[in-house]
Amino acid sequence: MSRLRVTTHDTGTGPTLEVAGELDFHTAPQLREALRSVAPLPGQRLVIDLAGLITCDSSGITVLLVARNRALEAHAGITLAATPDHLARVLRIVGLDQVFAIHHPAPADPADGTAGAGETGTTGRRPAARPRRALPDRERP
Repeated sequence: MSRLRVTTHDTGTGPTLEVAGELDFHTAPQLREALRSVAPLPGQRLVIDLAGLITCDSSGITVLLVARNRALEAHAGITLAATPDHLARVLRIVGLDQVFAIHHPAPADPADGTAGAGETGTTGRRPAARPRRALPDRERP
């Protein structure tokens, strides 16, 4: 039994890959192979749905970067959807939250015990730089 399950389907906005299980050194080639079977068209968006992802090591992150590069070569976008908190944290630490559009699952609503209505996430763009303060000029003797 494989520790990784990848299913693909096409939508009107582009291909979607649903990734579930363990994405690591041993299973990364399986996702890489699945990526070869999808080809977003210019202007479409490749969505990698990570809702079922249990673990992801550096080999898995490398395959996600390969997916991004393939999407950009096709003049398409890429989104990591339903990114688990553990992976989102790693992507943030290494700065890849500035490279990928990352969407987290909606938090559960404690009032009714259900998940929220939508997803929240980052845009994949760098935040605007804060204006620099002018340093006082030093007097010369």
